[in-house]
Amino acid sequence: MPSAQEQQTELQDLAHKLRIHSVNMTTASKSGHPTSCSSMAEIMSVLFYRVMKYSVAEPKHPSNDRFILSKGHAAPILYAAWAEAGLFPASDLMNLRKIDSDLEGHPTPRLNFIDVATGSLGQGLSVACGMAYAGKHFDKASYRTYCLMGDGESMEGNIWEALNFAGFYKLNNLCAIIDVNRLGQSDPAPLQHDMETYKKRLESFGFHAIVVDGHDILELCKAFDEAESVLDKPTCLIAKTFKGKYFPDIENLMNWHGKALGDKTASVVEHVEALMKNPAVKPSFIAPPTMDAPDVNISGVALSDPPAYNLGDKLATRQAYGTALAKIAKNNPNVVALDGDMKNSTFSQEMLKVDKNRYIECFICEQNMLGVGIGVACRDRSVAFASTFAAFLTRGFDNLRMGVISQTNLNVVGSHCGVSIGEDGPSQMALEDIAMFRSLPGCTVFYPSDAVSTERAIELAANTRGICFVRVSRPATPVIYSNQEQFTVGKAKIVRKSDSDQVLVVAAGITLAETMKAADMLAAKGINIRVMDPFTIKPLDITAVQDNAAACGGRVITVEDHYPEGGIGDAVLDAVSSYRNMIVRKLAVNAVPRSGPPAELLEMFGISANNIVKAVNDVIKL
Repeated sequence: MPSAQEQQTELQDLAHKLRIHSVNMTTASKSGHPTSCSSMAEIMSVLFYRVMKYSVAEPKHPSNDRFILSKGHAAPILYAAWAEAGLFPASDLMNLRKIDSDLEGHPTPRLNFIDVATGSLGQGLSVACGMAYAGKHFDKASYRTYCLMGDGESMEGNIWEALNFAGFYKLNNLCAIIDVNRLGQSDPAPLQHDMETYKKRLESFGFHAIVVDGHDILELCKAFDEAESVLDKPTCLIAKTFKGKYFPDIENLMNWHGKALGDKTASVVEHVEALMKNPAVKPSFIAPPTMDAPDVNISGVALSDPPAYNLGDKLATRQAYGTALAKIAKNNPNVVALDGDMKNSTFSQEMLKVDKNRYIECFICEQNMLGVGIGVACRDRSVAFASTFAAFLTRGFDNLRMGVISQTNLNVVGSHCGVSIGEDGPSQMALEDIAMFRSLPGCTVFYPSDAVSTERAIELAANTRGICFVRVSRPATPVIYSNQEQFTVGKAKIVRKSDSDQVLVVAAGITLAETMKAADMLAAKGINIRVMDPFTIKPLDITAVQDNAAACGGRVITVEDHYPEGGIGDAVLDAVSSYRNMIVRKLAVNAVPRSGPPAELLEMFGISANNIVKAVNDVIKL
């Protein structure tokens, strides 16, 4: 083993080597953030070649320490760190940002050493909190989680939600690092180098805060050692650094953010190389992980008992969600639930009856809740269900957008959708949520209409890769399916049919119940309609829509407790858009709603049984 002084020299040389890689990579790609990399070079060297315990051969081994680069624009130095660790040849670094290279401008899990995509600033710490929570409470393993943020991004509200979470849960296996390099993109960061204010803020959120010279190898080593010895709270290293450190005529100057060094490259590289004692330096030792993370199997999640309802009984689908959550949790020890202080409304509280240790209360911090959910699901450590009012998921949409890029496996349950929630009014009514989740590539959107289909939707979501969204309702709706009914992603159900159907009506949730009432009213007048429950809005059962629409003379009506844009109506329009002689009439909430009794709101905003009857009578005349 090298002496302490030799190790310090090695780590400093490696920091400089990472700087040089970052400069050369970004110059080759004619874009990137070399100055943002340079400010964190010593931090990365100490972390990767002294502090963290991991297997280079298996970057995502469950027992490895975790590292999240929240300031994703500094990706070049992260890639360089792994290359110098020996994961891949350093020559590959020159492929940065090329279209045929996975070394992208910001990190994504196309690379086998990246857990989550970062670059939309402010989200990394929430994911790190989820990883640390899983390590402490579920895996009960030795691995630690490190998250490096920029000072500019540390002003994001998402960061402070995460800091609050980490402090509240005393995540002593979490170490955050803020690279306080003073300069943002177009202006200095708000606090610049006011390290004392950073420290006070972090301490007030329950962190052990250490102010450190981010370019001093010895100070960094001592600070990380101190962090590991703190047992009752998380730690944050607040590293005072300089943007473009060791770059002559660039260090600590504005207007270099996000710019390759161009014709300054050669002189900068020459200067940094002159600072190195050993230009051929390689890491002498990378500590292996403590192999104590348990084996986890998240496949084959099933309800412990089948649905047990009576046809015609009325039950809110949100309540059936709670029942289903408890059932799959009984059968699989890796199912976990998260909520944003809505557990007695979303019924996620049912998890507490099965295992209170698998319920994570995230309080009223929806962005952080989704990030923590992504984190606990990383490396397939759990099957996570995150729930709240669907309306409040809008504020966390960027976490979901990034979750798609992260190839995350997260189940999201949104309750209290549409005007049918009634008197609470429009601020609580989710009317954009289907459109939002439909826009996410690879997302599966479930919209179950009764208790039986809700239980099966939850079971299917638990076994479906990617982001799943399950839309559940506040009001009670009739049970229309037998307990033995089988459901499949992408397969619709025809719940009413005759040989003389004149219109296909596609509806879900509360509007399916209204459509069934309308069907009875129309049948009394001698008019038959076919009623389709899509079950999943994405993927939609396109063949079923097309075939049944054709059987009804090409006349289709969609009814949804949602705004007209991006919901069931638009999904059906997409399905029939290539067919001639098809007419689609969309019934949806066409204006900003108001408080009122649910039935009166359905009537006022055009999605009640009476409105469906009128629309059918209009359409059959066409």
